[in-house]
Amino acid sequence: MSNQPSSERYVIPNLRNACRILKQLGRHPDGLKVADLARELKVPVTTTLRIMATLHLEGLVRKVDGGRYELGSVLIQLGNAALAGTEIREQALPVLQRLTAATDETSHLAIPCDEQALIVAVQDSPHPLRASSRPGFLAELHCSSTGKIFLSYLYQDRLPALFATGRPTRRVPATLTTLSGLKREIELTRKRGFSLDDEEFNLGVRCLAAPVFSSDGTVVAAIGITASTVRFTKERIPEMAAKVRAAAGELSHQMGHAGHHP
Repeated sequence: MSNQPSSERYVIPNLRNACRILKQLGRHPDGLKVADLARELKVPVTTTLRIMATLHLEGLVRKVDGGRYELGSVLIQLGNAALAGTEIREQALPVLQRLTAATDETSHLAIPCDEQALIVAVQDSPHPLRASSRPGFLAELHCSSTGKIFLSYLYQDRLPALFATGRPTRRVPATLTTLSGLKREIELTRKRGFSLDDEEFNLGVRCLAAPVFSSDGTVVAAIGITASTVRFTKERIPEMAAKVRAAAGELSHQMGHAGHHP
């Protein structure tokens, strides 16, 4: 009798490799060659080539200059369909609208995805100059405000894994890339109930986020705002934090959470 877990017994290896390839392409906006994918995922080149041919035929990837492959347009349609069916996104939209009205800045909702923060909804500010990411964007945990929420409340035990293959990416001079610095950031985030991206992802942009809790007290999402540092000055952090935490608390209540944030 096999000791293999039931979920693993029914896995189709090359279908799983196709999924891994799509995820890998999602991390490389400039695309990758078949040889690069084969090497990074440790899949034979001939197998990778056959998988890519199939994905290309179905419109899930597209070939660009230099023999590189990028994610295909069919995934946009699939992604929009997935987002449209996300219950928390639908519940969050009115909350985001009110938060943007209260702060006059762009607000957004993110959920954890593959140990990153996936932006699933954005409510734009009325300002012509906006710095927010769009739905579908995956932000790294260590340098984004929503990512720091998930790092602090969901993945704090996995923090050492971020350093297993080297330090996290330093996007700008202020990006936190040391284990000790991120540990302090986690403690501060949990203590005050909100996270801050203080020009750590993009220069001239400040972001603040707060956790959204489910009925069992698990963090299932994060609500944040993104604004130019010219408008969102450091002096406004307490004011913005109160408004973002109130919005996150409202959505948490809708998700069945009762009581105060841990």
